[in-house]
Amino acid sequence: MNQRRSRRSTTRSRAGGEENLAPDQLELVVALDEPDDAAALRQRAAEALGVSRERLPALQLLKRSLDARRRHVRHRLLFRVGGEAESISGPPELRQVSDPERVLIIGGGPAGLFCAYQLARLGIGSTVLERGKPVQPRRHDLKALNRHGVLSTDSNYCFGEGGAGTYSDGKLYTRSHKRGGVRDVLQVLVRCGAPEEILTEARPHIGSNRLPRVVTALRVALEAAGVRFRFGARVTELVRQGERVTGVRLQGGEELSAARVVLATGHSASDVYRMLWESGLPLEAKPFAVGVRVEHPQPLIDRIQYGAHAGHPRLGSAAYRLAHEVDGRGVFSFCMCPGGFIVPAATEPGRLVVNGMSLKRRSSPFANSGLVVQVEQEDVARAAAHLGLKGDAPLWGLEVQGRLEAAAFQAGGGAFVAPAVRVTDFIAGRASARLGDTSYIPGLTSADLGAVLDGAGLDLSRRLRRALTAFDGQLRGYVTEEAQLIGVESRTSSPVRVPRHPETLQARSAPGLFPCGEGAGYAGGIMSAAVDGLRVAEALALSLGVTSVEA
Repeated sequence: MNQRRSRRSTTRSRAGGEENLAPDQLELVVALDEPDDAAALRQRAAEALGVSRERLPALQLLKRSLDARRRHVRHRLLFRVGGEAESISGPPELRQVSDPERVLIIGGGPAGLFCAYQLARLGIGSTVLERGKPVQPRRHDLKALNRHGVLSTDSNYCFGEGGAGTYSDGKLYTRSHKRGGVRDVLQVLVRCGAPEEILTEARPHIGSNRLPRVVTALRVALEAAGVRFRFGARVTELVRQGERVTGVRLQGGEELSAARVVLATGHSASDVYRMLWESGLPLEAKPFAVGVRVEHPQPLIDRIQYGAHAGHPRLGSAAYRLAHEVDGRGVFSFCMCPGGFIVPAATEPGRLVVNGMSLKRRSSPFANSGLVVQVEQEDVARAAAHLGLKGDAPLWGLEVQGRLEAAAFQAGGGAFVAPAVRVTDFIAGRASARLGDTSYIPGLTSADLGAVLDGAGLDLSRRLRRALTAFDGQLRGYVTEEAQLIGVESRTSSPVRVPRHPETLQARSAPGLFPCGEGAGYAGGIMSAAVDGLRVAEALALSLGVTSVEA
């Protein structure tokens, strides 16, 4: 076992991207076949610090990560010397709130849930309006979609309690620099039943089989504090007095009033963007990415990443991250799911979207990942000209997404069967004579996926082919007949942003409305959406004159 302790402040190392250690930190590097029980770690920590085990200060585990570079596989454990082990138990601690109509939150995904949570901590009541269903009945709609090709447009992999993350993996990775907010979110999730290991894992993951219970527990805690939830509540219009947003109108005509409205609808609510545009709210086009899902046998990825260590009992299913630039556009892996499944993530009839998920054990025999191409505004403008689109330029990205999804649905033949091709055949520019096994339950049909991707005029297939060749150089054996591309992966992020003031976080030209999370264009996953929910709640509270939990 190797160990090191730094006497310097924490900085970024130029070699390998690892962090140097703060003076009170200790790193232990454990090879796969070395003991890593508590007694062994304490003994080696004592040796590293030059003290006896009896005089060893308390150690707090800060981070556990897997280092698999150059197939030299080992675990890195970072401790704070003298720090007490963190103990988190019991449900979230919330204030009892009243007047839930004071704030309306549109959307019950991570942004909306954590906005409601932070408002409750500040003593502010809210009502969460979710167009979909609670966790349990939502399961039946997912089964009908997978098994019978029957889509519920308001209850699916994107819409329903917990949003798109609930049944699509539960990865908690983020590049957010708001570390306090990230820690806060993780602690709340643990209090709601997530495993404590997410507090220390470098790439925390709850799993699609566990996250629904965590989401339900958070909702139950919020309801106990006085937060109200309404499911099947689809917002069709904003109510305004002058420029100020004062409420919403639901499908069916019911009108709800509020002092403030939070818009946290997620990246797939295209009808909401159109409603905002028709109401005169300014919108902005933003970059996004589209492509396919690639699926490999998981043992193949294990061999590529772990080499001779593949199959070691201490190692889980191997992951990867890939990126390459083609003609100034990034092509990269997205939402990689080791030991996972590909699922149908459509929200509209006649359109096909695929996404990935993993259960906690990541025990599926397949690995899948999005392989997507960066799309900039000039790409969308060319695609719009190709498709003959007129007017409403901020919504062109939505239309391009929709055209790709419709082409994929048609190529699959209906019932959410997905068009697919072996990677080797895709590079050769042809359809596959036959396809291999897959985790995608609705099934696959062989198709010229390049023609599907290029139908919207975005030049996707050429860039994907060039990137795949580069990826095979990064991970030798990645391009293989055993791998298949399945289309399309089009919901990586919203192609639209709802502009908001950088300090008040209220929508421009619409005071009283707080755009929030991934759908508003300010987040890119479960964690960053949740953190943005916390931030919006604090800005909203400030607009009401509430500045602390004592207010």
